[in-house]
Amino acid sequence: MSDNNQSEQNQELSGAPSPEELEAAQAANEADALSAAQSELAALQAKNTELADSYLRAKAEAENARRRADEEIAKARKFAVESFAESLLPVTDSLEAGLQQPDATAAQIREGTEATLKQLKSALERNRVVEINPASGEKFDPHQHQAISMVPAEQDANTVVGVLQKGYLIADRVLRPALVTVAAPK
Repeated sequence: MSDNNQSEQNQELSGAPSPEELEAAQAANEADALSAAQSELAALQAKNTELADSYLRAKAEAENARRRADEEIAKARKFAVESFAESLLPVTDSLEAGLQQPDATAAQIREGTEATLKQLKSALERNRVVEINPASGEKFDPHQHQAISMVPAEQDANTVVGVLQKGYLIADRVLRPALVTVAAPK
C-alpha cells in the first residue's frame, strides 16, 4: 500500500475527518450562514419597504385630515356669519318700514322702536350674544365689568352702584364689558 492510502485508512479507522472533509464541512457551514444572512436581509428589506409604505400612508392621511379640518373651520366661520346676518334681516326690514311712515306719531314711533329692539335682542340671543347688565348691589366682577368710577354709597364696597353701558357676552366670552360705577370703601 501506498503512504496516501495508508494515511486514509488510518484516518478512517481513527474516525478523524480528512482535511478535505473539514474544508468541505466548513464551506457548507459558511454557505448555510451566508444563505441565512441573505434570507434575513431579504426579510428586513421587505419589512423596511412595508414600514416606509405605512409611514407614507400615515403621513398622507394626517395631511388629508388637517386639510379637511381647515376646510370645516372655514365653512363653519362662513356659515356662522351668514346665519348671524340672516337673523338681523328682519330688524333691518322693521327699521326701513318705520322710516317709510312719514306721518307717524311719537307714540307709534316709540311702539315701532320697542318692537324692533325686541327683534334685535331676540336675534342676538339666538346667536348666543347675551347682555351683561348687573343689578345694583351685585359684586363687581372684573372679568365682566369695567369700573368707570368709585362713588360713595350706602352699600358694600366693591359692589355695582349703577350701569352706564350694558356689556355683552358671546358664547360665554366677553364681547364688551359692562361700564359700571362701583361703591367706594367706607
